[in-house]
Amino acid sequence: MRVLLVEDEEHLAGAVQRGLAAESFRVEVAHDGREGLTKALSGEFDVVVLDIMLPGLSGYRICQEMRRNKVWTPVLMLTAKDGEYDEADALDLGADDYLTKPFSFVVLVARLRSLVRRGAPARPVVLEVGDLAIDPARHRVTVADQQVALTPREFALLLHLMRHPESVQSKREILDSVWDAHYDGDPNIVEVYVGYLRKKLAAASTRIETVRGVGYVLTTPQV
Repeated sequence: MRVLLVEDEEHLAGAVQRGLAAESFRVEVAHDGREGLTKALSGEFDVVVLDIMLPGLSGYRICQEMRRNKVWTPVLMLTAKDGEYDEADALDLGADDYLTKPFSFVVLVARLRSLVRRGAPARPVVLEVGDLAIDPARHRVTVADQQVALTPREFALLLHLMRHPESVQSKREILDSVWDAHYDGDPNIVEVYVGYLRKKLAAASTRIETVRGVGYVLTTPQV
């Protein structure tokens, strides 16, 4: 398994590289954003680990450019402690998972193996469901070509639903994708954010329907 680690803290990068090598990962390290972007765009890796704060280019920009160039290699972002907005922004820009520094090496290995098992399915640049369109790379949502402003979490929730149109998504599935696979807060937070989205997307004919006792589904009107 080939891993690209983009991390400017050389001591941390060296420790992670040695640890992953001991777990039979083949690790290549980049210490700045521009080098990291060049390597990431090669598409030669099974997974990319990105720090956010990097010299040259941020991890956000690298992830955004990967997705803009249709490189769908799974990305795990390393975020700051208590960086809730870092996490939301990372997911919005196309990251597949994140870890908060300082992190457990055992958890890092488990997350990387999980990402590789999921693979990197090709994703279209712009998703459209009915009169709704979402552009992950540009962080742009439109209803009938009129732009709608969403918060990072609202955007991530809508993106998840639009990746599974006409398919009922349980609260647990949404929490795992939009919040965190290890989120242990109140699951009703999903209901709250669905409410926010419904208000902001009220002009759309595409609707977020509640399937009682199961979850939510994005539906388009029947012609």
